[in-house]
Amino acid sequence: MGKLRNLVLGLAALMMAGSLTACGDGREGAENAAKQLVSSLEALDVGQLAVQGKDAAAANDELKAVFQGLGAKPSVQSGEVKLDGDTATVPLNYSWNIGSAQWEYSLEASLKKDGDKWAVQWNPGLLAPELTDGETLSAKTVPAQRGGILGAGDTPIVEDRPVFRVGIDKTKVSEDQSDASARAMAALLGLDGEEYAKQVAASGPQAFVEGIVLRAYTADITEAKIKAIPGGASIADSMALAPTRTFARALLGSVGQASAEQIEKSNGALRAGDSTGTGGLQQKYDSLLRGKDGVEVVATAKPAAEGGAADTKVLFSTPAEAGTTLKTTLDLKLQQLAEETLANIEPASAIVALRPSTGAVLAAASGPGSNGYNTAFLGQYAPGSTFKIVDSLAMFRNGATPDSKVDCPPTVTVDGRTFKNAEGYPEGSLGSVALRDAFAHSCNTAFINARDTVTQAQLESAATALGVAVEAPKLGADAFLGSVPGEAEGTEHAASMIGQGNVLFSPLAAAVMAASVGNGAPVSPQLVLNADAADAETRNPDAGAAPAEGGTASPSSASATATTTPSPASTNPITKEEAAGLSDMMRAVVTSGHAGFLAQVPGAPVGAKTGTAEFGNEDPPKTHAWIVAVHGDLAVAVFVEDGGLGATTSGPLLKSFLTAAG
Repeated sequence: MGKLRNLVLGLAALMMAGSLTACGDGREGAENAAKQLVSSLEALDVGQLAVQGKDAAAANDELKAVFQGLGAKPSVQSGEVKLDGDTATVPLNYSWNIGSAQWEYSLEASLKKDGDKWAVQWNPGLLAPELTDGETLSAKTVPAQRGGILGAGDTPIVEDRPVFRVGIDKTKVSEDQSDASARAMAALLGLDGEEYAKQVAASGPQAFVEGIVLRAYTADITEAKIKAIPGGASIADSMALAPTRTFARALLGSVGQASAEQIEKSNGALRAGDSTGTGGLQQKYDSLLRGKDGVEVVATAKPAAEGGAADTKVLFSTPAEAGTTLKTTLDLKLQQLAEETLANIEPASAIVALRPSTGAVLAAASGPGSNGYNTAFLGQYAPGSTFKIVDSLAMFRNGATPDSKVDCPPTVTVDGRTFKNAEGYPEGSLGSVALRDAFAHSCNTAFINARDTVTQAQLESAATALGVAVEAPKLGADAFLGSVPGEAEGTEHAASMIGQGNVLFSPLAAAVMAASVGNGAPVSPQLVLNADAADAETRNPDAGAAPAEGGTASPSSASATATTTPSPASTNPITKEEAAGLSDMMRAVVTSGHAGFLAQVPGAPVGAKTGTAEFGNEDPPKTHAWIVAVHGDLAVAVFVEDGGLGATTSGPLLKSFLTAAG
């Protein structure tokens, strides 16, 4: 019995020994070592990892040096560990997000058991394919060809034009000298020296750190002055630019290096050094215009001798995809003419020209006094007496005609507030006069007297019937198309009758109103012809509010801030008969009213309406100057902030524009 018991115990011991051998074959240790390797690689820190073939600290330094130029961390996953005695292999699957591209590759790591521990067999091939000792990686963006911007008839507006990129080439300046060079370059270019020095210091030893882009050298910034700075360089290149630095800049925006804020908001789409749109159409359609940059990951070996060329090889690349060209309706001649017309106007100003038959925006110029703000599309101002076009349509719909008699007294009092006509109003047009005459001479009191028969809701309806204070689905740009409250009483309603109070227009809205009269139907303005090519979700919703470089965030003296949501298109649009009556009265403004100077404009007869809008609390109040006109298949609005009278300030500008437009 004792012998049997001893035999059983012996067999049990042998079975247990076999079990311990199976558990102790090293697989668990190898797998744990593989996990540690993966987490260390993802953290870009192998300083605490057990390695063979190199000291752990040296391996860690090599890892950081190899990957520093990629500016990112990898995602690493391990495959199944294959065990062979005291050695093991494990596949490593790397994934990098480099710019807009994803670089993926697989390598094999070797592990070796040393005593009771597993160590990684360290070599550069553990980090990237074909990597050898001394090589480091860097990511290079291959810029996509940015899409251009075309005008009417596909005439190029923004296209590649020659430029000089000026900055510091760090391969041509010692590390000790680079800070002084950066500050000297900043002083030459008019940049913030501290900020530019930081950019240069943070860039790699092979970097060219751009400071500014020039269309041409100037008296202050010459090629000789640039090269006199150690490391200073001027690189000939091309860039998507408009014909001149100021051409339609508030509308089109500009292109430059992405700011830190833009990079942060791009969710990885932009990196330091990338070009992007700022303001206007360039920012709104940046993802469409920018295309998709390509990427190159390059392995660079140390040069064999000091000053020698470094050997490089491309480990990964993706091709750049050119951006899409944006097509617009802008007429280059008329846009340039509008800008020239406003060139000497000191306050904020704008000229907007439309084609009534199509709604095409032919010109949208904001003068130099707008300081880069898109006054033409985004300005919010009381329209003054130009709004009498809306009043008159509402009166027509209550049975009036251009020949209907209205009462035009010198003054009228509403709830204790006295309204009067403009200084110099002709006495011969006071009293009982035809609506046409009251319109031609802009009798404020006659239109205020009509408040008893024209409700505020009817004013709002008439405005939308003329295509203003509504949505602009075909425009393709950020704009304010007017705000006309549907409810108002007392003095507020009276003020609305003369385009004051809470009634607000942009110059674009005023031009649309005039164009709808000329067209005999509401005009929906259109600027961008292929806006549908851009996915609405990728557009920057805040782009329209961002001014071009040097601009201000809002008009300096807008009467108020509109909060009214634009309405859908009118269900009761202006008819051709109603438009004919308004055209009759707008022509009378030229033949017998304030705008007689427009009778000299060659070509089709001009119909117009002047406007002077009070603002502020001064006595006498300051005024904005407006005028709108229809000349054949051209509708134009001219606006000058704090410009005095529409007839004497904006009128001559309109005459000059129409005469030159031909």
